[in-house]
Amino acid sequence: MTSRLPDPAFWRDRRVFLTGHTGFKGAWLGLWLHRLGARVHGFALPPESSSLAADLGTAHLVSTHGDIRDPAALAAAVAAADPEIVLHLAAQSLVRVSYRAPIDTFATNVMGTAHVIEAARHAPRVRALVCVTSDKCYENREWSRAYRESDALGGHDPYSASKACAEILAASWRRSFLTDRTPPLALATARAGNVIGGGDWAADRLIPDCIRAFVAGRTVAIRNPRATRPWQHVLEPLCGYLILAETLFDRGTDAAAAWNFGPPAADVRPVADVVARLAQTWGDGAAWRIDAAPQPHEAGTLAVDAARARARLGWRPRLTLETALDWTARWYRAGTDPARLVLRDIENYEIL
Repeated sequence: MTSRLPDPAFWRDRRVFLTGHTGFKGAWLGLWLHRLGARVHGFALPPESSSLAADLGTAHLVSTHGDIRDPAALAAAVAAADPEIVLHLAAQSLVRVSYRAPIDTFATNVMGTAHVIEAARHAPRVRALVCVTSDKCYENREWSRAYRESDALGGHDPYSASKACAEILAASWRRSFLTDRTPPLALATARAGNVIGGGDWAADRLIPDCIRAFVAGRTVAIRNPRATRPWQHVLEPLCGYLILAETLFDRGTDAAAAWNFGPPAADVRPVADVVARLAQTWGDGAAWRIDAAPQPHEAGTLAVDAARARARLGWRPRLTLETALDWTARWYRAGTDPARLVLRDIENYEIL
């Protein structure tokens, strides 16, 4: 059975406020929303010069540069956009950066999320709010089984802990302020696995590090080849976020909860498997080695159980990991006209 897809009839002319539209996932989501006919207002820091968002430009959305740590600027942008749906993706999203800048990580991921929820709470037309956190929000016990939404939250590193805090914060606001709001505002959180796809140029992230090395003809150094992660193409969780937003809008608090979006067990693989497949697909002598330098702590084993999303939202992955890696390598190989490449992958995803 294939996955449910976002409904163009639902999104056509829908007013959407998207935080983090200059990030990797946000850039893909902004273009997909535009393709669906939504009227998208983005709020985020200016894009990095070498980034997908910079390459895509802003013709497909209204873009406001701002910081979610600034509640006044954020509230003003939400009021100007007058949205019906808020999709919150803005974050400090890198584990290693969180060790270097823990206070900024908590300020962005925790207080920034509080500012987004508050702005949405006071926006009269908002009926659905999806706050994206992370699969790393769970208290990692190095279990072999996948984590379920009912499992304990926690986090060893500052990034993971900040995402657990954002989950607790969202649940508190949902119980304390949103149950009696008129009109109802349904708030859900989304915990996605490790995403891959074309256009990601972030530092200290596996696929971009590999691509930079392969293009330069260098052997890529891999920090934790045995670390196991729930890999999925970027379109998989984005599809889940859109379906979740539709469900929140239509069913209200029935869907106001935490949701996992992850791959099947067969695609929870070690880093070494992912790099080997990507190198094989890339060709041209692409190779990798183990980085023997000391590394900060990162979880060894992680997977999320998406049974709730499959059963209640009709969402399920459409791409195998091998296909996701092949699409990713093809995207970087093509190299030009990133908007066309993103739209091509979206179109191919929709017809699977």
